[in-house]
Amino acid sequence: MRIVIVGAGFTGVQLAKLLIAEKNQVAIIDNNENIIRHASNQLDCTVLCADGNNLDTLEDVGIAKADALVCVTSSDEVNMITCSLVDAVYPDVLKIARVRNYAYYVNTASAVKKHSINFSGKRRPLYGINYMIHPDVEAAEAIVQAVENGAVGSILTFDNSNYVLARFTVAEKSALDGIALKDIRSKTDFKFLVTYVEKKGETSLPSGGSIITSENTLGVLLDKNDVSAMLDLCGSEQKDIRKIVLIGAGRIGNIIAEKLIKPEKKGFGRFLQLSSKRSQDFVIVDTDDILTKEASEKFPEARVLRADASDESFLREEGILDFDLAICATHNHEMNMVLAAYLLSLGVKQSISLVSSAVFGQIATKLGVDVSVPLRDAVVDSIMSHLRGKAVKEIHTITTGDFEVVECEISEKSKILGKTLKEISNPGSFLVLMNRKGDTDTYQIVDGNTKICAYDHVVLITEAENSKKILSYFSGSSE
Repeated sequence: MRIVIVGAGFTGVQLAKLLIAEKNQVAIIDNNENIIRHASNQLDCTVLCADGNNLDTLEDVGIAKADALVCVTSSDEVNMITCSLVDAVYPDVLKIARVRNYAYYVNTASAVKKHSINFSGKRRPLYGINYMIHPDVEAAEAIVQAVENGAVGSILTFDNSNYVLARFTVAEKSALDGIALKDIRSKTDFKFLVTYVEKKGETSLPSGGSIITSENTLGVLLDKNDVSAMLDLCGSEQKDIRKIVLIGAGRIGNIIAEKLIKPEKKGFGRFLQLSSKRSQDFVIVDTDDILTKEASEKFPEARVLRADASDESFLREEGILDFDLAICATHNHEMNMVLAAYLLSLGVKQSISLVSSAVFGQIATKLGVDVSVPLRDAVVDSIMSHLRGKAVKEIHTITTGDFEVVECEISEKSKILGKTLKEISNPGSFLVLMNRKGDTDTYQIVDGNTKICAYDHVVLITEAENSKKILSYFSGSSE
């Protein structure tokens, strides 16, 4: 594929690295000399210092023959205008734009839904954007998802499935400490699949002979109703979440609060078992006077406080140190993970931190933070899903980005049609997790005898650098 990226910040560079590793032709543009110099030192591709919203510039780097345009500058307006400009001249180019303004995202989604008939068929997409990516929405939804699953660790959910991919740390002298992977099933009767193992910062796909120790963190695919049982095996427990403090009343904080404390929303009450005195169970804290006033008006169900969440005397006075969960979701990502660890040290039972990337997520884990949500990685995952072609439905990076969990559709051209998983097994290269038959709506955990058929949907895990090759093998696509 030929991809033009406008914006050479963190997201643009990370995206370019992944695409280059997959042997795609990439050109990246930015008008900041320092940023573009940094990018050129990291990337083996066309790097140009220029205005990306200039059609002549775009044509110089080959937009006329490009398969996709990705706009990830710091300006929503530049991203949207650039897509609109390219759409007017080169409508066949796939256009993806990151937007940070929540109003743009909401209003666009509302307009498309309201006038869906006008944006179907041969009609051009609104603003010329095929896919609009909003990082704050995705990060907030990931945090809400973590709350709804008891904040036990990083959890990945799948549409039309009760199964989740959850991350568990093995405690010393627990039931799993020191046993081989193949012997785990003797410890329990519920169905699960260990998908990856982390040890001393290194991630690998497991084999039956892999020995689990207290140094390990396991990625486990299991029914969400069995999370508590797996925690027990790992030497931990799922705690009741009745009282939550949300640090940060900005955009992400507002989206989180909207999803968690509005009466019509589902999920929150299931874990919190809220009483009629809802305001005593949910507290929002921010140092900004305007943000707290707006939050107080918007969320009368919550107790909104203007204060410094690092002030121990304030925390004790308001009783926050007895809370079950702290969600740190300010715009300062480094402060989030430090504050989350600090609140844990003072007595708060669990914490969730918004971080900038998976690397900082690992640091947060070392600090004791229960769940870290990497904002930038969520954006890259979403963009890559759209760039991988129609066969790829979803893609998520895990750990530090070395591995990907991918959902793909099996075509009639696939090389694995009619074969069982044990026939196509390639230990260390990939691991198939779930399969959904084309005529059903639900996924099932696979075993060696599972046979792959055309139009099945398969969820697998593989090394990121081999992802494109593995997906081509499974889907039968040459994309």
